[in-house]
Amino acid sequence: MKKLTAIVSLVLAVCLLAGCAGSPVIYYTDCTCPADAHVQTPVTQPEATEPPVVAEGAVKTGLAVVTSVADSVDGEAKYDVTIAAVNVDDNGVIVSCYLDSIGASVTFGADGVITSDPAAAVLTKNELGDSYGMKAYGGATYEWYEQAAALADFAVGKTVEELRAGAVNESGKAADADLATTATIYLGGYVAAIEAAAANAQHLGAQAEDELKVAVLASLSDSKSADAENAGNAQLNVDAAAITMNGETITSCAIDAVQAKVAFDASGVITSDVTAPVQTKNQLGEAYGMKAWAGAKYEWNEQAANFAAYVTGKTAAEVAGIAVDEGTKPTDADLSTSVTIAIGGFMALIEKAAQ
Repeated sequence: MKKLTAIVSLVLAVCLLAGCAGSPVIYYTDCTCPADAHVQTPVTQPEATEPPVVAEGAVKTGLAVVTSVADSVDGEAKYDVTIAAVNVDDNGVIVSCYLDSIGASVTFGADGVITSDPAAAVLTKNELGDSYGMKAYGGATYEWYEQAAALADFAVGKTVEELRAGAVNESGKAADADLATTATIYLGGYVAAIEAAAANAQHLGAQAEDELKVAVLASLSDSKSADAENAGNAQLNVDAAAITMNGETITSCAIDAVQAKVAFDASGVITSDVTAPVQTKNQLGEAYGMKAWAGAKYEWNEQAANFAAYVTGKTAAEVAGIAVDEGTKPTDADLSTSVTIAIGGFMALIEKAAQ
């Protein structure tokens, strides 16, 4: 009996050693049950998987405003604006993403007189929500804001290259099966806007855990009818800000703006090139002309960046309390040395974004 026990122990030891090199195997030796009572199939344990990588530390914040007037025709200036904002880490991985869009128009007759209301409010598609009408009038399952949010969520955790490769097919529609269940609209332009925002991204103070928030203000109020002496001007102004917040504190800020102009004559015929690129004020840089034509010390893009840096580290309430004159130009000594333009619009953007 002792000899049998020793043999069993030796076999067990050899089996256990063999098990160390492969799948764990369970053996039963000291038992009075029937011989086949504990027959078991060796169980292979799943290999440990790496936890998903979550970005930590400083991230870059980027904003893009992409505008086209290419759909304009005589009698109607049409605007298509996409606003994208991202936070990306130093490896180019998108940590957070936001999308919005504006579809607006100005109509004018064969006499050059504007027939739409330039004073009417211009809302983004996110602000319009269900009233944008894709469900009610287009039979869509999901409204525009829901489809845009699906693409923004899909972008998180991917690089721009991965997003471009996996999000859309050759026709610009969703290529990913899960994304396609929600996003049925043309996505190509929105992916391009995300790419532009990532290309603009800079280290402005944001951390990976901060909340990305965006505000957009748009107006057609600078539009003017044509007459015998003056060309008409259909103009959409869009101001946008992307901020990150940690609690009540603004941790980064990026601001840009665009003036999209379509000229037309007294017979309602468009006279400007609607296929030309529409650049933002940041893209124009010194070509915007504040130094050349107005004698300013700093160009618009520099002043917007100086304001953005000034409000970083402040709360929205503190931004609202910045001292300004009647024209909303800053009177604070630290700010007024580098920002000489009216900042009322900038302050309104911060207030709206922080809500």
